[in-house]
Amino acid sequence: MASFIIEGGCRLSGEITPQGAKNEALQVICATLLTSEPVEIKNVPNIADVNNQIRLLQDIGVKVTRKAPGNYVFQADDVNIDYLQSDEFLKRCSALRGSVMLIGPLVARFGTAMVSKPGGDKIGRRRLDTHFLGIKKLGADFQYDQEREVFEIHAHQLRGTYMLLDEASVTGTANIVMAAVRAKGTTTIYNAACEPYVQQLCHLLNRMGARISGIASNLLTIVGVEALHGAEHTVLPDMIEVGSFIGMAAMVGDGIRIKNVAYDKLGIIPYTFRRLGIQVLHEQDDLFIPRQSHYEIESFIDGSSMTLSDAPWPGLTPDLLSVLLVVSTQAKGSVLIHQKMFESRLFFVDKLIDMGAQIILCDPHRAVVVGHDNQLPLRGGRMTSPDIRAGIALLIAAMSAEGTSQIHNIEQIDRGYENIEARLNALGACIKRVDCQ
Repeated sequence: MASFIIEGGCRLSGEITPQGAKNEALQVICATLLTSEPVEIKNVPNIADVNNQIRLLQDIGVKVTRKAPGNYVFQADDVNIDYLQSDEFLKRCSALRGSVMLIGPLVARFGTAMVSKPGGDKIGRRRLDTHFLGIKKLGADFQYDQEREVFEIHAHQLRGTYMLLDEASVTGTANIVMAAVRAKGTTTIYNAACEPYVQQLCHLLNRMGARISGIASNLLTIVGVEALHGAEHTVLPDMIEVGSFIGMAAMVGDGIRIKNVAYDKLGIIPYTFRRLGIQVLHEQDDLFIPRQSHYEIESFIDGSSMTLSDAPWPGLTPDLLSVLLVVSTQAKGSVLIHQKMFESRLFFVDKLIDMGAQIILCDPHRAVVVGHDNQLPLRGGRMTSPDIRAGIALLIAAMSAEGTSQIHNIEQIDRGYENIEARLNALGACIKRVDCQ
């Protein structure tokens, strides 16, 4: 176990470049299982979740060559399907939620898959029905061993069909798409997720020989093909990290430039921070956030208080609500944060309340933040990171607070943010990593 010790009040300035997108990397790495030819993926982030996903593929026989930092070649020409049933493989799956995305490509190419109930953030129930129902509609048979908590999936021949997803699940859509590209016939997926991560996966699959149309919409049409071939792909900058850096710049920045953000793929994110009164300047493909000595939350046109809530793309990603909540604590005005998708993601606010934030937790999904208008700084404290996004939000809070803070369980932050303390210290932060017994 490791912790961060943070000296609050240090001002940040300079330039920072976002890492490759975690959620996209997890998907496209799994897609390499769909062909025996080499697939080169660039801008892969060096973070725990992605590295664990790569090790899972290596465990089942995928050849992985690291050509340069963030640049990998995957070749799945000698996959050991028998290893899927081993206790070692299933234990590794249980620790990584991204392991569920192995199902689609394994069933599509090899006719079988086996994964244990996946882990990941403790942010409430995260059901897998969309994944399983979609792949079952393609003709797969699912069996669940309740005692071992293991899913076993078999399919002699997947066949294209029409399906209306019960929710616009990002990973569920990705899994179904990866299965459908090698199914016999045409698959139509309505209410598909259309996040940039899914768009990127579809573009890679098309370069590999798939026939996917409707990319960037919620209606995908996939004409199955016999086989796929190798291709190259570059992962987008991580829009969640971009949003996290905007939040840091607003709270403790003396002028921060976020480089190469792929602005046209950020959707509503810059606009949402602007609704909190934060200056977010778009310059070529960079964002520049000047020092924010004062920022005031907008009201709706009718004068009612602002509400920020998550929604499927192109709505606001739920992964940034924790950061937006922390940033709101020093704004002028009040805002209701409505986290619709996960019932435990707002429970970290009790740590912020201990630090002096004025927050009313209405229920598991809603919190009202009354901003301090930078007149009452947060106080340093001791806290534990419950998940990736709450962890980075607590880090931002600690950086803005008076005094010293300690954040435990920072392995959660490491799952999503590459070498974060060194990158922030280069901007002027004072963050020290310590090992805890």
